[in-house]
This record gives sequence, C-alpha cells and structure tokens, in this order.
Amino acid sequence: MKQTLQLRIGQNLTMTPQLQQAIRLLQLSSLDLSAEVQELVEGNPMLEIAEKDEGEGEGEEKHIESSSAKDETEGDAGLTAEAELPSESAADSEVAALSEIPDELPVDSNWDDVYEVPAAPTASSSSHDQDDFPLDVQGSGSSESLQDHLLWQMRLNRFSDTDELIGEAIIDAINEDGYLSTSLESIWEGIKDEVEGGIELDEVQMVLHRIQGYDPIGAGARDLRECLLLQLAQFEGVDSKLQLAQRLVSEHLTLLGNRDFTQLLRRMKLDKSRLQEVIDLIQSLNPRPGNLIASSQAEYVVPDVLVKKVKEAWRVELNPDVMPRLRINAGYANLVKRADNSSDNTYLKNNLQEAKWFIKSLQSRNETLLKVATCIVERQKKFLDYGDEAMNPLVLHDIAEAVGMHESTISRVTTQKYMHTPLGIFELKYFFSSHVSTAEGGVCSATAIRALIKKLIAAENAQKPLSDSKIAAALAEQGINVARRTVAKYREAMSVPPSNERKRLS
Repeated sequence: MKQTLQLRIGQNLTMTPQLQQAIRLLQLSSLDLSAEVQELVEGNPMLEIAEKDEGEGEGEEKHIESSSAKDETEGDAGLTAEAELPSESAADSEVAALSEIPDELPVDSNWDDVYEVPAAPTASSSSHDQDDFPLDVQGSGSSESLQDHLLWQMRLNRFSDTDELIGEAIIDAINEDGYLSTSLESIWEGIKDEVEGGIELDEVQMVLHRIQGYDPIGAGARDLRECLLLQLAQFEGVDSKLQLAQRLVSEHLTLLGNRDFTQLLRRMKLDKSRLQEVIDLIQSLNPRPGNLIASSQAEYVVPDVLVKKVKEAWRVELNPDVMPRLRINAGYANLVKRADNSSDNTYLKNNLQEAKWFIKSLQSRNETLLKVATCIVERQKKFLDYGDEAMNPLVLHDIAEAVGMHESTISRVTTQKYMHTPLGIFELKYFFSSHVSTAEGGVCSATAIRALIKKLIAAENAQKPLSDSKIAAALAEQGINVARRTVAKYREAMSVPPSNERKRLS
C-alpha cells in the first residue's frame, strides 16, 4: 500500500478547563462545595473568603426577579426569586483591566497548566482538621458497633481462656440485627481443634446463654421466637398477662404473624380485650435488638434553597449560610501590575486567572440553581399550598425547556440539592414525578397518588383493611384510573405492608 499525506479540515467540540470546572461545581452538594472552596482558598493566595458584614456595605448583593414576580398584581400566587451571589471586589475589577491576562486559556490547554486539580472532597473526608468544624456536625466515626459492645461486656465478666475464645466466636457470628447468623454446631466445629483437649457442644451452649443476658436483651438469639422470649424473661414479677404472652410466642407466633385472630382467640381461649393486651405487650418488644447499638454515621442535610411565602407570593432565595462569598485579595492582585516575566509574576498571574475563573463558575452555579429552583416552585405552587395530594406531574424535560438548558444540566442541578419549604426539606428531585392519566382526560402525578393511597390506608377500618383492589376502586371513584399492581407498587415503595399484615384485632 502506497503511503500518502492528506490534509483534512474538521470541527471538534472541546470543553475548556473553565467549562469543565463549571460543570463539576454544578453537581457538588453544599457540603462538598464548601470543602472545595476551602481547599482552593488554602492553595490560591489570590482568593479569600469575604465576611458577611463586608459584603453588605459594598453592594455585592444581586437580586434576580423571575417573570412571575413581575406579575404579582395579576393574582395572589406570585413568585419572587432572590439570590445573594458572590462577586468580584473593587480590587478585582481594577486588575481585570490588565490586558496581558486573557479571558480564557486556549482550548488545547490543559487545566494542569494552571494548577494541580485536587481530588474531589467529600463531606466525610476532607483535608481540613476536624477542629475547624463544630462538634455537632462532626461524624461519629468512632461509634461503637454491636460486636464491640458485647465484647466489652464479656471482658467485664470472669471468663476462662476457653470460654473467652468461644464467646469471641459467638459474638463474631452475630449480625447487625442481633441474631446469631451461624448454627452452634458450625461454631463448635470451627474452634474445637483450637483448644487443647477439645471442647464440647454443651460448653458453646452455656457461653451463648451468658451472652444472651447482655445488653441489648435479645442479642444472640437464633430466631425471632427466642429473641422475644429472652426479652419477656426480663420482666419482673409473674402475672397472667406475661405468662400468656410467653405462651403465645412459644406456641402461636405463626398465627400472630399471619394476623389470624380468630384462631388465636379459639386456641388461647381469651376474649378480644384480653388478647389485645397480650398482643400489645408483645408488640412493645424489639424484634431487632441489634439496632439499638447504632454504628452508622449521622448524615446532615443543609438546604441550598429557601422558599417562603411573603404577602401571598412565594419567594425563592439561595441559602446565604452555605453560599461561599469569595473575592480577590487586593494586596496580591496589585503585585500583578509588574510587567516583568519572572516566575513569581507568572505564578501570580496564573493564580489570578484561576481565581477569576472560579468566582465566575461559582456565580454561574448559583444563578443556574436559583433559576431551576424558581421554575420548580412556580410549577409546584399547589404542592406548597396544599401538600402532596396537590403535586403536579413534572419531568426534567419540562424544566429544561422552560429555562433553556439541557436535561443533563437539570439533572446535575437537582442532585443532592435541597429546598427548605414550610412543609419541610426536600431534595429538588422530589418535585419530579411521572404522571397517570385521569378519567377526565387530565393527568395526576405519582406523588399525589401515593399521598392518596396513604390517606385511604390511614382512614381504613383496622379490622377490615383495604386490599389493593379496593384501593384501586376508591381511586377510580375520584377519577384516577390505576391498576391493582400499580397500587401495590406504590404501597411497597412507601413501606406499607399488605392488607393481611395491617389487620388489627380492634
């Protein structure tokens, strides 16, 4: 094959480092953004965090009014959007006039040419010392697990070396719910050869009984029946109700789980009121005792957007407590005026450009977030006024079309961003839901249907709970035609048990 040279002209779309940074900032949560800002401020001498009092006197606030805010006089459901955006200080505007600093790097430049990109921080792992954060927001990284709690109690008691070995094997086999996940025979097989002279299965059984008396009561049980009996055994005194509860758990736990109260009344030979007292005692027990010893870290939600009603108009504004206020350091910026090409001056120029890009990207993020949140509130006014049952169907395409952005941008903006409303704090994605056609030809959101299902279940007769078919029929009477399997899907999504498990004795 003959080798030749060819010249072709083509167009390629290349994202600049500035655009890449703006996209990355757009998808960060408020906690991640705070860590990102702190990291960049520590590494860039040109950036500094402005105090709130300073920004108020310099006119740094910008107010963005939506189109619906201008029409407040047309109705009592007006909408106002207000944002406090970080802006450049007077020193930055003076430095921006320097002609030798370009607005953007060439598209073939790498972001690494300006500064080394730090790893994306997370809310739980940042480079800052934990002393920089208040104690009430620090993660409980050293929280005690259930195994640690049981081992601590075991070592407070007098155990022989053999019993301690058996106890450690048993505790290691207890799962997060507090149940023994391995049979005693398997535990015995695994450790019998580690002890000189061997051990008997009865010794393993004896150590298990001692561990089952530790806190939380019921930990180390092999099944639900044993777990409940261990907890009932801790009640002081001996009365008939306690004895009846122990008998019910020992002999008729399956009937209780199936809500077969007719059979329970016949076999226990009790009247309804007495049986209800026994069942109430059993229901006061904890079927998952291991959950009392929490080992998971607390997660904190900080709202990015605040929504409140002012004079019959819904006002949308960014949360000023989580929005970073950055400015250019005037002292370092004045040093860039030197015309020499020294390495120090080049370093300052690069950091100045990086700081300007970051502030501009931060402004773009805040403006986009406010614009999307305002559009969501405008379309979900009924939800804010009346609750879940009035939620309108909404998809990403609707918001993207209204604000003139791509659906992927809307998805980034609404992920891990939260809105504080009079009804509570919601993730922005909560306001998006699919729709179901109604009998009148309209549409109803899935969130509204779930709220109606929950309302019907809350008002049902506890002795004769509504089946999924009856719930579907009740919704059809309201003009919402949904299939029984759709009702079952929504019910399971809300962690509501089926009708046979919701049945009550009275």
